[in-house]
Amino acid sequence: MTLFDSTRTLGAPVGSFDRNDVRLDASVSGRMGSTLGSPGKTSSRGKKAAPPDPDHAGEVTSSFPSVSGRTSEFRFHGVIGSGKFSTVWRATHVPTNATVAVKKVQIYEILDAKQRQDCLNEVRLLQSMDHPNVIKYAAAFVENNELVIVLDFCDCGDLAALLKDRAAVNAPLSERDVWSIFSQLCGAVAHMHEHRVMHRDIKPSNVFLSADGVARLGDLGLSRWFSSKTAQAKSMVGTPYYMSPECIRGMPYEWSSDVWSLGCLLYELAALRNPFFKEGLNYYTLGKSITSGEVDPLPATASPELTQLVGAMLQTDPARRPSLKDVAAFAERARVKHRDAAR
Repeated sequence: MTLFDSTRTLGAPVGSFDRNDVRLDASVSGRMGSTLGSPGKTSSRGKKAAPPDPDHAGEVTSSFPSVSGRTSEFRFHGVIGSGKFSTVWRATHVPTNATVAVKKVQIYEILDAKQRQDCLNEVRLLQSMDHPNVIKYAAAFVENNELVIVLDFCDCGDLAALLKDRAAVNAPLSERDVWSIFSQLCGAVAHMHEHRVMHRDIKPSNVFLSADGVARLGDLGLSRWFSSKTAQAKSMVGTPYYMSPECIRGMPYEWSSDVWSLGCLLYELAALRNPFFKEGLNYYTLGKSITSGEVDPLPATASPELTQLVGAMLQTDPARRPSLKDVAAFAERARVKHRDAAR
């Protein structure tokens, strides 16, 4: 298996994947879900991941309520994530009894009037996205000086929590699970790019897991509104450990910046740590490490194709990175190979 085509074309979505391909260990994957990549911590323990149901592979199980634009429609059960300007709640939409996540953002604290309207318009644009591996935006409205966003609820928390738990007990994911999760995320990012949306903050804490084995990507490009007062594509937003070299340098960047971030995430799926993490790093030394492309080798247990793909995606020159279409096709072939080998 080789990866040789580095054309800049954008690929079609990979599509949904067999839920039976994800068999996450329930002992370390069960965290109460959060959504939209809230920049805080998930809290209480919740439902544990169960073996997926092969009879319902590819089905989208979430139901999304019709929301009139009032928080009085919801019964709030508890905070599942929080950040400097936002709080995420697990809630029930009372008219339909649907479980959802509700994020409240104090936009009046960080955005001016035009930016508030632009942000609200962008959330409404994201409602048009429909992919099984993308967090669904059900509604957005402003109430009591807060932006309220109603989202798909994922019952097993985020990928960051899973990887942290795995690292604590030195229990790496199988390559079958690595490729299954990564392939789903390739489909999610390809769907976003086809809608002309760059994510710009791909990281494990923005990937959410369901007990049925589905991985969903959240925080769909909105971080720029909450992290920066400019919508220009050369603003430095995102999480430094997953930023591309061009973004770290403050240079203009494009779709291949998301490919770099996906490469960091793939490395972390295999190694249970970010490729650029070292004790005692500050922002300056982290930036030097990223711009030089200095990465420790993957564990010896990593397959040749995994090592090859990570190396291709973490090219410091954006023009040398493979297209998302090529990454997705490569990952899908690896997923099928390791699925069949595990049977």
